[in-house]
Amino acid sequence: MPATPTTDPLQRERDHLAASRSALRSMREDVESLDISDVTGTWVTAIVLHKQIEARIAALADLSHTPLFFGRLDYLHAIGEELSEGSGGDSFYIGRRHVHDAHGDPMVIDWRAPVSQPFYRASRTEPMDVERRRRFGYTGGELTAYEDEHLTDPAEGDTASALLAAEIEKPRVGPMRDIVATIQPEQDEIVRADISGTLCVQGAPGTGKTAVGLHRVAYLLYAHRERLARTGTLVIGPNNAFLSYIEQVLPALGELDVAQATVQQLVGHVEVRGEDSAEAARLKGDARMAEVLRRAVRSGIALPTEPCVVVRGSRRWRVPVHELTEIIEELKGRETRYGAAAEALPQRIAHAVLLKMEQSGEAPDDRVQDAVARNAAVKATVKQCWPAVDPAKLVLRLLSDPEFLAGCAEGVLTAEEQAAVLWPRPGRSVRTARWTPADAVLVDEAMDLVRRTASLGHVVLDEAQDLSPMQYRAVGRRCSTGSATVLGDIAQGTTPWATASWPEALHHLGKPAAHIEELTKGFRVPEEVIAYASRLLPSIAPGLAPAGSVREAPGSLTVRRVEPEERTEAVVEACLRALGREGSTGLIAADARVPLLAEALTAAGLAHLAPGAETSAEARLTLVPASLAKGLEYDYVVLDEPAAVVAGEPDERTGLRRLYVALTRAVSGLEVLHAEPLPAQLS
Repeated sequence: MPATPTTDPLQRERDHLAASRSALRSMREDVESLDISDVTGTWVTAIVLHKQIEARIAALADLSHTPLFFGRLDYLHAIGEELSEGSGGDSFYIGRRHVHDAHGDPMVIDWRAPVSQPFYRASRTEPMDVERRRRFGYTGGELTAYEDEHLTDPAEGDTASALLAAEIEKPRVGPMRDIVATIQPEQDEIVRADISGTLCVQGAPGTGKTAVGLHRVAYLLYAHRERLARTGTLVIGPNNAFLSYIEQVLPALGELDVAQATVQQLVGHVEVRGEDSAEAARLKGDARMAEVLRRAVRSGIALPTEPCVVVRGSRRWRVPVHELTEIIEELKGRETRYGAAAEALPQRIAHAVLLKMEQSGEAPDDRVQDAVARNAAVKATVKQCWPAVDPAKLVLRLLSDPEFLAGCAEGVLTAEEQAAVLWPRPGRSVRTARWTPADAVLVDEAMDLVRRTASLGHVVLDEAQDLSPMQYRAVGRRCSTGSATVLGDIAQGTTPWATASWPEALHHLGKPAAHIEELTKGFRVPEEVIAYASRLLPSIAPGLAPAGSVREAPGSLTVRRVEPEERTEAVVEACLRALGREGSTGLIAADARVPLLAEALTAAGLAHLAPGAETSAEARLTLVPASLAKGLEYDYVVLDEPAAVVAGEPDERTGLRRLYVALTRAVSGLEVLHAEPLPAQLS
């Protein structure tokens, strides 16, 4: 006898979950069983098909820690039909990927599909034809609860979602969680914004700007897959720890192959082994260096002093100095890439020779022009007038030779600034020079001046407030014909060259027309914590409005003064208290104090991880240098000695910004311990 359908709504939803997982397994098995031996025409085709099948199998993985669906929409009318009275509308389960049954009927709809959009944007004032929105709660991968919103029922009150709040506050062990189940309307607008324009998101701590950026990548790959498959996408983060922290999110969103890099990795043309002073790094990152480099690249261009004489057989063809000068002046005036002009110059000289041949009655063709362009006399003229440029060697000379720098920087950098930019000890060769991170960006700029950098279709740039103008230029080259999503928070700029405003940053990026959105409603950081941290805003970012939070958590903030001799012991005890609760714990301290605290934790038998390492049930404590805290989040944070965090930076504003970052990493609770007086701004 067939099983009797249950009348328990929760059990019906559990049954649908089980059936959906079974259908997903069947979809995967169908792909795994494909036999392409009779389909592939060549070995190249076979390799391509095998890779596509492997990618499809990986995409169909059932991630046990990730719910297959998190919501359901019950529409008033069938999708695509006229809005008229009838027997009811369609119902769709909203999840992380599409799942269909054996007949091809959808069991789960991808969150990025248009039919899923009302899950995030529908409201009582604008129900978008949704009668009921259902949210599901999970515990340990099992569906344990649901709650409904009847958006068209005037008798139902407008209350906050308890499941939504629970999902936001859920303790996190493991990689950074995606927010696909908790996206708010203002975040969804950013996620689904059109690919054609560049979008800049100013987001206060806890507003989910990083997760919004990653979900935007996933959405764009869904909506414009063929286009971005050709042109490529790239996520740029501030450091490897941060990239490691976020790399688990995209697979849960259905995307497996998105490139990630830091800015330093993008410009890794030389080996970085040195460090600049703060002033030298600031100057090397100044946009004026682009003009200095442009002059340096073109400094070798010389006008001819003698004609170019090409011998072919018994004939001699002479291109006079004035004609050569006209050709070179025209190429200089076009402002084309130096390398492209160098390739065009022999062809232009050869074309002048061909004109003379034609005037004498000959009938040369393109093959003759190519042969003339390769002639030794033409090559000699090109070498004299438009010599080849090695970008790294050029920057090496620029930073080592005061006279060369002075000639290229005249009227751009003062004598004092030139002295600050020069290396203390001249580099002997590209291989042995002690290149700094800022130097590597200059080499990248010089490379682009010689030959255009390839552009991607879309770039997501996170923690963008910390980039120098020259770094913005380096990123902008990677999306010169594409678009970008720029994410950051002016208040969290912790470099001496941190950007002062988004319009200025977008100008250097090459995207001055970008649209700027501001997220001020926090979901991650409790109101008590963000209000305390916001006391620093008048000093670090006076133009920004204080952020708020949708979550109040009484008791989430503790500030304790301890005696200097008890400070380290008190920090260990605070970590033990935090670990007594469910979820992850981050101990954040000034970089200089990290070795001491590491010894104390080890002596106390507390295993601890480095930033970026994945937490687990057995290892939930991470020791975080303040310089690496940006972008990370923990359920509970113990902050050691705020004054030391501030003192660890070259100036007070940067130090206070670093402290602002450290204060806003907690999701559930923050304990601040200090023996030294707190910064006056926190009083």
